[in-house]
Amino acid sequence: MAARIFTRRFHLSARRAALSRFNMPAMSPTMSEGGIAAWKKKEGEAFASGDVLLEIETDKATIDVEAQDDGILAKIIAQDGAKGVQVGAPIAILAEEGDDLSRTAQFASQALSESTGAGKSEKALEPSEPSTPEPSKPEPSKPQVDAKPELPIGDRIFASPIAKKIALERGIPLAQINGSGPSGRIVRVDVENYKPAPAPTTSASAEPDYVDTPISNMRRTIGSRLTQSKQELPHYYLTVDVNMDKVLKLRQVFNKALTEKDKSAKLSVNDFIVKAVACALSDVPEANSAWLGEVIRTYKKADISVAVATPTGLITPILKDAGSKGLATISAETKTLAKKARDGKLQPAEYQGGTFTISNLGMYGIEHFTAIINPPQSCILAVGATQPTLVPAPEEERGFKTVQIMKVTLSSDHRTVDGAVGARWLAAFKGYLENPLTFML
Repeated sequence: MAARIFTRRFHLSARRAALSRFNMPAMSPTMSEGGIAAWKKKEGEAFASGDVLLEIETDKATIDVEAQDDGILAKIIAQDGAKGVQVGAPIAILAEEGDDLSRTAQFASQALSESTGAGKSEKALEPSEPSTPEPSKPEPSKPQVDAKPELPIGDRIFASPIAKKIALERGIPLAQINGSGPSGRIVRVDVENYKPAPAPTTSASAEPDYVDTPISNMRRTIGSRLTQSKQELPHYYLTVDVNMDKVLKLRQVFNKALTEKDKSAKLSVNDFIVKAVACALSDVPEANSAWLGEVIRTYKKADISVAVATPTGLITPILKDAGSKGLATISAETKTLAKKARDGKLQPAEYQGGTFTISNLGMYGIEHFTAIINPPQSCILAVGATQPTLVPAPEEERGFKTVQIMKVTLSSDHRTVDGAVGARWLAAFKGYLENPLTFML
């Protein structure tokens, strides 16, 4: 559901100049600034209740803002592409049908001057434009070096013995020196005064071989939070190998049954992982915790954040209370949330919070990696690809067999989750995946 945020303050008069400010709304409790992705109405255009006025870019998603009343978009202050607009700053002037719009520009200027830090706001409201390099000024001409073209191979060079000696020591080509001695003979002073010709420089007007991409609000927030996490949280890492043979066989059986009813329904390996994570958190609740400064909060439900790659950056939509849901429900909700994430349509409640994060790069063929904790959570699980692996098998005639092994690494915050707790959680997680029928118990 799109955000329904619309604030009107009418100033009635005999001329019906009921103009009102439309300020940048707070799309989440933690939002302090945002960007204008696009206005959906033009200046002077009327709108009705429920119409989408604009799209606001937050640090996590792009959210539609709908009108609750009928009116007219009298003037747009923050144009498309504006970045860093503070919450509460004026972004437009609104009016009602029949209002006097002659004072719109004056009202807009007054609204800007009344807002806190008017100078900074006006600068932030302008769309960011790439800086245009100033045209390069021609450099002053340098004195040309008196150098003669190299002599054809085989031609004799006349030079004094001392000149030859100095040229040999300094690596100076005698063929490029004009001699000042009798009959053009090269003497010592010619060698000592020799200056090599400057190397040809590239044209100043040549296009750069790189592209600068402006940083989005999402990318800025990702960079800030992950840097803070890596610098402040005492990470440690635990890795185990998980035998996925039974999961793959059970998935094949379930998918065969599901596709008979609905061809689009299909369980992924990640659905089993989400369920196993939730079950393991129930067994070892200490891992389902958060560091809050003065207290360590342990959650009773497993709200699993699943990392999703989008064109603008990484976002982690949340599967609420995953432990109480079946595999089919987990699969359906994950697909819905992932699509909304890639389309930039997630609501704040769908990505804020979470008690544990899963980052799965197995579909890209990555066998093993470590992930950065998403604070204030205590743990994140990095999931690699499932690979056929030879293991000892004394019961086999050959003495070995091939099994499907998945390598996972748990990153934990040592302030809340001790090493022994992390080991117990991984053992529980491994047990659920290697015996997936326990999901049904």
